[in-house]
Amino acid sequence: MAYTLHDFGSYTVGGHVHRVTAGVPREVQFTRSASYTYDPRGQFCVGQTYVQYFVPEHARDAPPMVLIHGGGMHGSTWETTPDGRPGWLHLLLDRGHTVHVIDLVERGRSGFAAGIWDESPILRSAEEAWSLFRFGAPEAFAARRTFAGQQFPVDHFDTFCRQLVPRWLNTSALQVAGLVALLDRLGRATLICHSQGGEIALDATRERPGAVAGILAVEPSAQPQIGLPCPIALLAGDFLDTAPQWIRRAADWRQAIHQIAQTGGAAHLIDTATDVGPGGSHMLMMDRHGPECLEAGLAALGAT
Repeated sequence: MAYTLHDFGSYTVGGHVHRVTAGVPREVQFTRSASYTYDPRGQFCVGQTYVQYFVPEHARDAPPMVLIHGGGMHGSTWETTPDGRPGWLHLLLDRGHTVHVIDLVERGRSGFAAGIWDESPILRSAEEAWSLFRFGAPEAFAARRTFAGQQFPVDHFDTFCRQLVPRWLNTSALQVAGLVALLDRLGRATLICHSQGGEIALDATRERPGAVAGILAVEPSAQPQIGLPCPIALLAGDFLDTAPQWIRRAADWRQAIHQIAQTGGAAHLIDTATDVGPGGSHMLMMDRHGPECLEAGLAALGAT
């Protein structure tokens, strides 16, 4: 893989100014040798969405790709796999796509506003990630014994867990607003989304139906609806019969895609276990056959 960038950089979209009037100034020691009087009152910029963009030297004449990570994660999901292989960001750039990678509100470089949002954040444990993302059975966590044929690089599971970050449970509307602001800036884009990012992408598409050229949804947490204004390809992994919530989710995906197709929409369900190769986890973009999964999704959208 070899590509040359014409341009790359970053910016923020969305957010608002929050005014705090409560509290009293206090002395704080912010380095070993420096202190100052900190005033918790004032105007604070919060709720912004951080975006990093990459433009290849020979960019396609096509809408840019926007990569939207899942819950409790950030934009690094798409960059480099836990075992050091090029992630989907690099694969897309190698194909000539302009790419914008976002950190949703309160994740990664978008930052968070402690004390402004109600409730406390939660952080996903390694045990929860192991079973929820279908790397192996819950009772096999201690021995790191995976499902047979697992494509996720489990030898680097601890590296993966270092990408997990705290998340709030009541900021989805802010995250949708951030993606809408990004679509307003770009004018038109193709969305590649994962898990919770699927809910954010679908909600933003409803608000800006003319701005989305297509959606590649990797095991989205929400179901696409009849009347979706753009093509959608939904990638599903393997081992979906290992837990009740995944059995229900897989059935919902099949029904949603079938209903959209039956009413004239462009909708494709890609069962990677049969259409690409067995062993896919919830983290298909990090699995060993991730490049092939991406290729299948782009082909279904006509964006290869």
